[in-house]
Amino acid sequence: MSFHTDAVELVKKMTLDEKLSQLRYDAPAIERLKIPAYNWWNEALHGVARSGTATVFPQPIGMAASFNPDLLTCVATAVSDEARAKYNGYKQFGSTGIYQGLTYWSPNINIFRDPRWGRGHETYGEDPYLTGRMGCAFIEGLQGDDPTWRKLDATIKHFAVHSGPESTRHEADVQIDRETMDDTYLWAFRYCIEHADPSAVMGAYNRVNGEPCCASETLLQKILREEGDYQGYVVSDCGAIHDINAHHHVTFTDAESAAMALTAGCILNCGFAFRSLREAYDQGLITDETVDAAVTKLFEARFRLGMFAERCPYDSITPDVIECEEHRVINRRMAEESVVLLKNNGVLPLHGVQKLAVIGPNADSLPVLLGNYNGYPSRYTTFLRGLQEAFPGEVRYAKGCHLYIDSRKNPWMEDLTREAILTAKWADVVVLFMGLDPSMEGEEGDAFNGANSGDKADLQLPESQKRLWKAVLGTGKPVIFVNVSGSAVDLRQQKEKAAALVQVFYPGAEGGKAVADILLGKVNPSGRLPVTFYQSEEDLPPFEDYRMEGRTYRFFRGEPLYPFGYGLSYTTFSVGDISRKDYEQEVTFTVTNTGPRAGMCTVLLYLTGGGRDDLNKQLAGFVKTHLKPGESRTLTVGLCPEVLERFPDPEGTEVLVEV
Repeated sequence: MSFHTDAVELVKKMTLDEKLSQLRYDAPAIERLKIPAYNWWNEALHGVARSGTATVFPQPIGMAASFNPDLLTCVATAVSDEARAKYNGYKQFGSTGIYQGLTYWSPNINIFRDPRWGRGHETYGEDPYLTGRMGCAFIEGLQGDDPTWRKLDATIKHFAVHSGPESTRHEADVQIDRETMDDTYLWAFRYCIEHADPSAVMGAYNRVNGEPCCASETLLQKILREEGDYQGYVVSDCGAIHDINAHHHVTFTDAESAAMALTAGCILNCGFAFRSLREAYDQGLITDETVDAAVTKLFEARFRLGMFAERCPYDSITPDVIECEEHRVINRRMAEESVVLLKNNGVLPLHGVQKLAVIGPNADSLPVLLGNYNGYPSRYTTFLRGLQEAFPGEVRYAKGCHLYIDSRKNPWMEDLTREAILTAKWADVVVLFMGLDPSMEGEEGDAFNGANSGDKADLQLPESQKRLWKAVLGTGKPVIFVNVSGSAVDLRQQKEKAAALVQVFYPGAEGGKAVADILLGKVNPSGRLPVTFYQSEEDLPPFEDYRMEGRTYRFFRGEPLYPFGYGLSYTTFSVGDISRKDYEQEVTFTVTNTGPRAGMCTVLLYLTGGGRDDLNKQLAGFVKTHLKPGESRTLTVGLCPEVLERFPDPEGTEVLVEV
């Protein structure tokens, strides 16, 4: 079976205008050739999105905190089952519209270099290796393991050197040296291409060293095709090709921009610029050979997905899989493993507590479960509901304040502070759910904070929440502070004064149950921070500066509030007997559960030295294992060769093993 040959033969039958029409994301039907209309735009960041009911898994930043790529593959496999089930239903209408197809524009493997970036919670964090491992796991789950057919097409985005600010993404020109690109911004893309073979790459909005990403000879030809030997297709971000003339001012017209992008290798346009391809052709800006090659590659992808096959093995997946019990079990486990315990003075897990106060604007919030680019669960559990259902004693709830509006500035607005104080005074222990939500950090146009286009101006909690925090703390009751956010927040006061501090990234539909089980000790927390939590934004370089000096655990020289990889358990672990012979790519060690409870231990392996005086250390391997109290296990973990090659002095490279 040759999908390429089938595509070539089909394209030969098309007229020029028919070919050009198929390079748009909203490709129209060609009825005389029995080609149905197809919309290439589909989303599955953490579940099938924008297509009705679906299992909503934790936001990617939370799944990264699990440090569990095997579990992430299970998540993505569940997502691809639901996506296929939906497609199998939608195609009965004779065509598929937007968000109803098989070509998914996920995952987002950009590096979360600055906590102010609104879209950072779509990523797998600040480390290239963790991003690469988790990205591969997600791609493999989406695309399936059939040797002939693709279950879905996965698209890694946004290529490249893209992580805010959102407000300038359409015209920004990022000036960056090649060494930093290779070491940070391109690393996960290359890793995913080599190890997981993603079907597509999406270009970014910005320019890099003067070249628009979606029309960059350097990025798309030299780096992606020639150096990376990439064989898939490239799609533009939505409106990015129009940006080339409208905002970057590299060209004058959409026709010129479309020709520039197509010639560079961006063959599928999300947006409207490719509607000008006929004008570009008439002006001699593109050739028949370029057009034929592009259309053929896209139809080869459609053939591989089984769109024109009489029978494809994935055609048998039915809607019964959507939100099925198996997917809910996977979802709950991932939510549990995404929670990070940052501080505990012994108040957790809750025991001997009869009266529990649940307070805060995020306690009973659906948006904080869903994140962004989300589907719509028919069943979900907020944090409040999770504790109400699981706590054996009495639970009282008070919202306490609005998420970000300070009632003191609006005399007509209800002031919920006194209710919160009374509720706290009644209780033995207070669980305070605060933080952000996806309306406060997100993509340009999605978040309410239009002045920052979805980015955060700083790392501070809103004044409304600061006021509530002080009021509840003033009651003298033990406070378990649960910060719900997709990014780092200034938690200095909470670290000092809270009885316990828990970081919950947007945890999906099962989030309330997962958090309740952790607070009550039914589940031992095992999440680790995939990003650095800084003391404040004053510790950071300017947001617009893409140099890595002073950013992330690899290059930050200050004292973080909580470092990358940090996370506590209800038990303790130790590691010993570390051996690495002759600078081999494997490290053997023994890890022991030295505490009173069974739990999951994440072991992180870092490289340091080796001629890399510019960085502190670099993650090169990790493993997660379950240990009973007193149990020891000897493990051998391979160090990533692609990380090792970034250290020019192998003999001087040391390995740090941390639990």
